[in-house]
Amino acid sequence: MWRYNRGEWSESYVFLKLLDEGVLYAADAELQKIDDIYYPIIKVLHQEFGKGMEFFPGDQIVIKKENQEEPLLRLPVEDFKRNSLLLLDKIRNAPKRSGSFEVPEIESFLKELNMTKIKADTGSKKDITIVVHDTVTGMNPTLGFSIKSQLGSPSTLLNPSGKTNFIFELQNIDLSEDEVKEINGLKRIIHRIEAIKDRGGSFSFVGTQEDILGLNMQVVDSCLPEIMAHLLMSYYSTSGVAVLEPILEMVEDRNPCNYALTYGHPFYRYKVKKFLVEVALGMVPSEVWDGTYDATGGYIVVRSDGEVLCYHIYNRNEFEEYLIKNTRFDSPSVTRYGYGKIYKEKDKLYLKLSLQIRFIK
Repeated sequence: MWRYNRGEWSESYVFLKLLDEGVLYAADAELQKIDDIYYPIIKVLHQEFGKGMEFFPGDQIVIKKENQEEPLLRLPVEDFKRNSLLLLDKIRNAPKRSGSFEVPEIESFLKELNMTKIKADTGSKKDITIVVHDTVTGMNPTLGFSIKSQLGSPSTLLNPSGKTNFIFELQNIDLSEDEVKEINGLKRIIHRIEAIKDRGGSFSFVGTQEDILGLNMQVVDSCLPEIMAHLLMSYYSTSGVAVLEPILEMVEDRNPCNYALTYGHPFYRYKVKKFLVEVALGMVPSEVWDGTYDATGGYIVVRSDGEVLCYHIYNRNEFEEYLIKNTRFDSPSVTRYGYGKIYKEKDKLYLKLSLQIRFIK
């Protein structure tokens, strides 16, 4: 029996709902439907269970093998509507503390469509592939979309690892071994940072633990690693503030990079928005980033009410604003990712902080 979590079942929900509705609507920066921006769907594929299969929306859903003319199956669109509503109800009413769970009715229906599983074994950002009609150009592009769902726990935009640690050198301070032990023994990282500052210490950004992430960020903007380091330090040293936008505003007010702000240029905001988009559509910390998007279409978001909306590359401004307003920093496991404590190398003291970015909801 298939067992998947809310996010994974949400991918099947998107699949069923798009075939039911036959159209994908755009969202504004507040995740509200834009009624006059939409993309008629010609066919739907899926990263895993649509491999070699094509699903055509209409009064009857036509299912074909790729490159074959004769349909394998024709099913009334009402079957997809009924099953999408059933799956939405199952996801919403799954026990709050449950991780993965079964939905036998949906499994049975999807197996009827010759599907063997619903989650691809891949690190791809692309969760579903759709051929849409572009009403502007008249073309029918094949677009890959990443799916994020508000039906479960908030999704992670940038997953933590040792590769996402930022290294800071402690300056203007000399600590004995006992003092290092005392500070590292404090329960929270914010208290350790405060203790260092109380002793007259300051922090100087050295670089990312692994070069690839830092260099990937420099591809976007040469100053981006330093900017993200300032944001990260502000997050870990400020109590009760995790949402990215107010932290960004704090850094903008301090202007640590000494940009000329006389005319109001949004240096920090602009660069951070670009970074969020790159991460959303393809950049990962472990691979060299060449600017090629994996999710060529953009993002599909399942709202908490079941509405399915997208941020297409065309409405990039709305997508950037959505990301910057709806993400927050998070603190992963200190022991697992090896950060948050003072350590010594070649007579110098350092502190690592971990970068993780999660959606607010």
